[in-house]
Amino acid sequence: MIEFLMYLAFGAALGTLGGLFGIGGGLIAIPLLGVLFGLDQQIAQGTALVMVVPNVMLALWRYHQRNRIEPRHALPLAIMGFCFAWLGSIWAVGIDAQTMRIGFVAFLVALSAYNLVRMFATSAPPVSQMNYSWPWLGLLGAASGTMGGLFGVGGAVVATPVLTSLFGTSQVVAQGLSLALALPSTGVTLVTYAAHHQVSWVIGLPLAVGGLMSISWGVKVAHALPERLLRGLFCGFLVFCAVMLAFKV
Repeated sequence: MIEFLMYLAFGAALGTLGGLFGIGGGLIAIPLLGVLFGLDQQIAQGTALVMVVPNVMLALWRYHQRNRIEPRHALPLAIMGFCFAWLGSIWAVGIDAQTMRIGFVAFLVALSAYNLVRMFATSAPPVSQMNYSWPWLGLLGAASGTMGGLFGVGGAVVATPVLTSLFGTSQVVAQGLSLALALPSTGVTLVTYAAHHQVSWVIGLPLAVGGLMSISWGVKVAHALPERLLRGLFCGFLVFCAVMLAFKV
């Protein structure tokens, strides 16, 4: 019971972060599960996905309520993300755990560096019409889906900064579209990991319950924060995850 309550509280904290940054909470759950609970990289990724899938579903609905997500933008991201996440997840379950962990750290470092550059670069204000549509949204969905399937993070962490910097969307709109991409890709990735016995359901299910209890609050906070502050918090969040997981390597 004590362990269940601990996982529940842990899931609630991750759900808040997932709602705040539009990523479902998996990005920080993975290094924590590896560092604090000693799970191998693939099992940590699969277990985090048990929480991420329902969190993404609820967060997507909450973002859609506040900023309507356009189907013509979401569908290319979601369809291509689904297909390439499946391929990435098949690739992931066959990689050595230590190699996967090193790759995940490198992925976070690269993502952090990209976001740091964007923080200090002069950027144009968000536009009412997206700069690019199909086929560029499909290409972004494919790249994000591959990374999401490989590292179990749903692809939102890749898509969000690209949507704001290249496609010209606001941070909250980008996070909503990234959730639309993440929902099918995290679903197929979880199924693949589970089929290869890379999921701890005992840990993952209470994490999911805790996340569902708190993710709506994170979405509410995200819409209340200034744009630049939200981007800065997201960047700091990525750096924290990379440093934490590097200690495990």
